[in-house]
Amino acid sequence: MTLLVGTILAAGALGILTDWLFMGLLFHDAYNTYPEIWRPGIRDGRDKSAIIWASALGFVTSAGVIALCALVGADGVWSGLGVAFLAWTAGPLGVIVVNALFVKLDPRITFAHCLGYLARMLIAGGAAGLALPHA
Repeated sequence: MTLLVGTILAAGALGILTDWLFMGLLFHDAYNTYPEIWRPGIRDGRDKSAIIWASALGFVTSAGVIALCALVGADGVWSGLGVAFLAWTAGPLGVIVVNALFVKLDPRITFAHCLGYLARMLIAGGAAGLALPHA
């Protein structure tokens, strides 16, 4: 049990770094293409609560991928990565693309968010593949 909690914490922490890279740094200027879509406190950098909540939910996402890997019996890194990829296609990929069809977002932001969630989920799946055979 301790190994699984450690795996969730490690995958979640690495996921925060990928969020920063893909959803914060990559194409940073593209977030201002349509500034009117952002909440005022978020847009001008005064309100950090969304970042805190997104980071916390990232740990939940990592735990979910690791739990899926456990449910399907992922017994190695490749099977963990496969589960993570399928979870990404079933969840964030579709949601992000569909939202971008209805919400005015720069296409680079859509692309970066898709990559960011893929990275987060692959990290969790790979970590699960490493940890589950030993748990």
